[in-house]
Amino acid sequence: MEKIVVIGAGVAGLSAAVRLQKLGYNVHLYEKETQVGGKMNQIKQKGFTFDIGPTIVMMPEIYQEIFTFCKRDPEEYIPMKKVEPMLELFFREDAPLLFSSDLTELTKTLEAISEEEAQGYFHFLADIYKRYTIAKKHFITQSFRGFWDFYNPKSLYAGLRLRTFNDAYSSISKFVKDDRLRKSLAFQTLYIGVSPYQSPSLYTMIPMIELFYGIHFIKGGMYTLATSLDRLFAELGGNRHYATPVEEIVIENKVTTGIKVNGEFVAADAVVCGADFPYAMEKLIPDENKRGKYSNKKIAAMDYSCSCFLLYLGLDKKYPESTLHSIYFADDFKKNIDDLFDNGVLPSDPSFYLYRPSLMDETLAPKGQEGLYVLVPVPELSKYQDWSPKATKGFRDQIIHLIKERSVFNDIDEHIVMEACYTPKEFERKFNAYYGATFGLKPTLAQSNYYRPHNKFDYADRLYFCGSSVHPGAGVPIVMQSAKLAVEELIRDDNEAN
Repeated sequence: MEKIVVIGAGVAGLSAAVRLQKLGYNVHLYEKETQVGGKMNQIKQKGFTFDIGPTIVMMPEIYQEIFTFCKRDPEEYIPMKKVEPMLELFFREDAPLLFSSDLTELTKTLEAISEEEAQGYFHFLADIYKRYTIAKKHFITQSFRGFWDFYNPKSLYAGLRLRTFNDAYSSISKFVKDDRLRKSLAFQTLYIGVSPYQSPSLYTMIPMIELFYGIHFIKGGMYTLATSLDRLFAELGGNRHYATPVEEIVIENKVTTGIKVNGEFVAADAVVCGADFPYAMEKLIPDENKRGKYSNKKIAAMDYSCSCFLLYLGLDKKYPESTLHSIYFADDFKKNIDDLFDNGVLPSDPSFYLYRPSLMDETLAPKGQEGLYVLVPVPELSKYQDWSPKATKGFRDQIIHLIKERSVFNDIDEHIVMEACYTPKEFERKFNAYYGATFGLKPTLAQSNYYRPHNKFDYADRLYFCGSSVHPGAGVPIVMQSAKLAVEELIRDDNEAN
């Protein structure tokens, strides 16, 4: 293989394109938007700068690895600072909890509840760390082509040791009794768009990863990663085709031969697709006979993650400093989660997340002002569709009222000088997220590992996939890992062909 087409300049597509270009391939990267990044994008208005999507840097070594792979100093591309304290959790009736990745500070927080709770919490962390090391070795860093890649004695034994059949919340409850601590360990499954009451217990590794490896901040915000990958791709000699939508992945006799752009065929020796997998199946491979089991009916019936309602607020004053990241829990957290995933309604008392990037980087807001990023988990579009202007404004006003009532931003409505909003409709329209599901396919047991769409397409040669809806799953570092696996699969095929 010589010429490789990569579809989509989101973090998955960018990561795959950079790796392949470094390995000596002639890589052509196609993106429908003028800006790179996909959901890792940026808003700039009236002197305020906001990340659109991801905001929390976990597992920084994975971010840095792609630059060291290319013999570059990561610090020159994505300079990071460790965030301390990591985050603060707020409860309407109980005292807040401040979490640190510093062991001494974490111990103080836990012992202030009780020594028994501290013991249980540390027992939980030890248990999930052991399971995480198994998952990393046997599943997260491995791709699955066929039945025997997964159903073999080594993988099956590793799977049994993971003890994935309990849900996350039940697994946590065996170790800690304090309701705030349970919520502190459970809510992070929402980072990948799945309910803690339904997700495999393995996903409780997310808070462990935060505590053991720390949370970081990239100067300029998360979008710096996207622009730095784009810059690196250009430095390596990559070919960029932005504002150039791909119309079709061309497959002939079960072999991928290229793409269609502007009605014309563009030949390629292989295609790596970073577009959302369900969207790619329906729109980029229009002939259902070329998709194997992924018919339109099958795609529509798959389980999808929740979506997000986002407000980006530019404020003409600075508020008392607190933490970079904070979570405000609904009074009835279980009902809040059920509304998202089962009831298909907007939560009447939602949990919400606040992010204050100008606390870490003053260049992200005008002097004497600050930007506030507000995220509220909401149902995806197959469960709730009414995002009309009237309904959107009503929900926006509800969230502003909650922020005033529960946070230091008690007069926020008087100081908003810039405002933007994203609903699930924007995720569907701008980023081709199926049903507007922000995190792609839901990571249930039936949609994980071997049962998640594979990095090497099963039904046509020379076609590979990466991104949040394929193996290993959602979350920026895991999506970057999916790109690495897709590239490894391509290289394996290339080597076998030569």
